[in-house]
Amino acid sequence: MADIVRKVAYFAMDVPNRPGEGARVLEALANAGVNLLAFSGFPNGGKAQLDFIPENVIVFKKAVKDAKIKTRPQKFGFLVQGQDRKGAVADVLKTLSEKKINVTAIDAVSAGRGRYAAILWVNPKDVNRAAKALGAG
Repeated sequence: MADIVRKVAYFAMDVPNRPGEGARVLEALANAGVNLLAFSGFPNGGKAQLDFIPENVIVFKKAVKDAKIKTRPQKFGFLVQGQDRKGAVADVLKTLSEKKINVTAIDAVSAGRGRYAAILWVNPKDVNRAAKALGAG
């Protein structure tokens, strides 16, 4: 089975880097009916950056507005899902490198039951080229 690659909208925000901040935001989103395809959080200076990839952008935007959560403007990345195998992520990165597209960040995990998933970001000017190279739907 071939990998499935989707171009996805993502939103980022900064929160204080202290216990409970991520849980507070995620709980507000869950209570508003937001389903996330991916979520990532990491320290960024004295704060923490949270990245959200919602299944439904319209539901997400309404939820953050209603909860008075401020995110940065929408950007795009890619969600890759497929059969786990040696070199799966290397294959994705090689495809982009052959087109001279730099990956600015990537997270990949084994999803269990022989599956893997990755989220990756490229420079905004390269999003359309990357989508074409990866066959993103």
